Amino acid sequence: MEGALNRVIAYSVLTGRVISLSMAQEVLKGIVAENARTVTIEKIQKVVAGYFKVSQSDFKGKRRSKEISFPRQVAMALCRELTDASLPAIGEAFGGRDHATVLYACRKMKEEESRGGKIKDIFGSLREGFR
Repeated sequence: MEGALNRVIAYSVLTGRVISLSMAQEVLKGIVAENARTVTIEKIQKVVAGYFKVSQSDFKGKRRSKEISFPRQVAMALCRELTDASLPAIGEAFGGRDHATVLYACRKMKEEESRGGKIKDIFGSLREGFR
């Protein structure tokens, strides 16, 4: 917020314009657009759950069947890649899982993706949804 205020003040000083609501909106329109595209853990969970046709609550549950664990691991890996969230924060968002569980999921998905094939396509498709 302080950066946004500094941007408005700097613009005012450089252009000689008086600070007004319309001027502030003009100067900050890029910042607002960037924040609207911010990727969150919840957004990732929603998109991945929809892609794999599982419920978001399954990500937080204790079930470890492949039908649930694979999409959960994909979502965890995307959270690590696309957000600034820490491993413990990601683990908490997935039902209180340990940071080591998140790290395992990220490493496993990176390894699987490097092999190519369908998993690489899945990650590519999901990443595109956040651009």
